[in-house]
Amino acid sequence: MKLLAITIALTLASGGAFAAQCKDKATGRFITCPPPASAAAATTPIKCVKGKRCGGSCIAMSKVCHKPG
Repeated sequence: MKLLAITIALTLASGGAFAAQCKDKATGRFITCPPPASAAAATTPIKCVKGKRCGGSCIAMSKVCHKPG
């Protein structure tokens, strides 16, 4: 019984800290939290070994890229 109470208390405490980060400071309303930025994906350029770069991935050299970048 004590374990259940501790688990519930910790869940509520961690949820409150997360909710505080997702509050619009100007209006005080809750907003949808932005996804965390991936530092590894932003700093590592894509290196295509057998194909060519197309947007955020690699495609075969014989294919046509329809994505910008």
